[in-house]
Amino acid sequence: MKLSELLHGIRGMNTLHATEAKVDIHHIEMDSREVRPGTLFFCINGYTVDGHDFAQSAYEKGAVAVVSERPLDLPIPVFVVRDTKRTMAQLSNRFYDHPTKKLQLIGVTGTNGKTSVTHILEQLFKGQNRTTGLIGTMYTKIDDVYIETKNTTPESLVLQQRFQEMVDKQVDTALMEVSSHALHLGRVRGCDFDIAIFTNLSPDHIDYHQSMDHYMYAKSLLFSQLGNTYEGKTAIFNGDDQVADQLIQMTTADIITYGIKKQADVMASNIRAAATGTAFTLTVFGESIEVKTRLIGLFNVYNVLAAVSAAYVSNLSLSAIQQGLENIEGIAGRFEAIDSGQDFAVIVDYAHTPDSLENVLKTVQDFANNEIRVVVGCGGDRDKTKRPIMGEIAVKYADETIFTSDNPRTEDPNTILQEMTAGLDQDQYRLIVDRSEAIHYAMKQAKTNDIIVIAGKGHETYQEVGRERTHFDDREVARAALKERIK
Repeated sequence: MKLSELLHGIRGMNTLHATEAKVDIHHIEMDSREVRPGTLFFCINGYTVDGHDFAQSAYEKGAVAVVSERPLDLPIPVFVVRDTKRTMAQLSNRFYDHPTKKLQLIGVTGTNGKTSVTHILEQLFKGQNRTTGLIGTMYTKIDDVYIETKNTTPESLVLQQRFQEMVDKQVDTALMEVSSHALHLGRVRGCDFDIAIFTNLSPDHIDYHQSMDHYMYAKSLLFSQLGNTYEGKTAIFNGDDQVADQLIQMTTADIITYGIKKQADVMASNIRAAATGTAFTLTVFGESIEVKTRLIGLFNVYNVLAAVSAAYVSNLSLSAIQQGLENIEGIAGRFEAIDSGQDFAVIVDYAHTPDSLENVLKTVQDFANNEIRVVVGCGGDRDKTKRPIMGEIAVKYADETIFTSDNPRTEDPNTILQEMTAGLDQDQYRLIVDRSEAIHYAMKQAKTNDIIVIAGKGHETYQEVGRERTHFDDREVARAALKERIK
């Protein structure tokens, strides 16, 4: 693509000398380490580094033009813009030829449930022989090929690149978790969403957003960005959530609501929960069917309803949805059972917010026949306000609580645990800083028919201490502890 073609119509960037206009752009990058000859380089001022400091390095590696927020002394065209992130989103979309206009794009936002909803939808669509792409917390997945990810929602440049790869692989439906950070930072600008789903809102990331109002505002951007049109756009809301009515006001798109408590377009009733799964009556715009799924808990009923709403809009029949839900095996790290033949239950879950921890422990209470033990911590360098709340929830629902480390990052893990236990009596909990030791301790204490919940990391396969990540998988540690106990 010629530089003149890429910049055409971009205010302040379309006046080029004749020689500049003919420059070929073969790549676009925001990481100077990835620059190759023929690259347009974006200087992005990030959390830890400033891309402007690497512009010279990008030039030396072959960059032929730079987009910057300040003048730079380089012998190649430097385009100075007010906001390089906004410009990067715009140009990335154009460079990759607007890929989201060539596939159905479903975005899911909310505090909890994003991963589960996208994975339920993936399995429903695959059951109908659709080719899917998935972008989220656990990974990016294009058909059956997995790609490691760093953020729940990648930067706009990477995002558009992934969508183009999906188009090349003939993906027809893309499913994406859309985080509040990504919405606030503009990473999804230019994404042509067809369906947007809201799951729920509870306190999280308040350190970043500063208030619940600002947090909700960030979530609302997904729905306002559906555009001022009714055609081909659908917004799906959890009608039982207290902010649903406010979010509905943010969009012109067609509205579908789902829920259990309030009257909604898609509803679940007669819910029967068990340790092996959940059954309920599903009603979609007045038509009812019986549904069985291996997914456990009321929170998963909500996740299923969100997915069913999007699948229905995407022309899946109720019978196909019914069959698809019955075939879902489960989702890695989400209420995942660890079974090594022991006489008690072990459940690993990603619950890392007060709301999700309470949901998991309340669900466990519904079918517990003996004591509940929970192993839980809170992440470092993240929202500190939720630490004492999660501490209170853990001791409220569990018979024994073991507080431990969960990605302490640059914080002292002992300080995090002190904040989690502030206000609690010392006889209500046990502190074991080493997460592996905490899990082994819980296994040693377990008796027949007990339930152990290992909360917070779910699918994660690392522990982040300082700025280093080392391999750590709750599921592997749990299996090792069980093997040691069963010897």
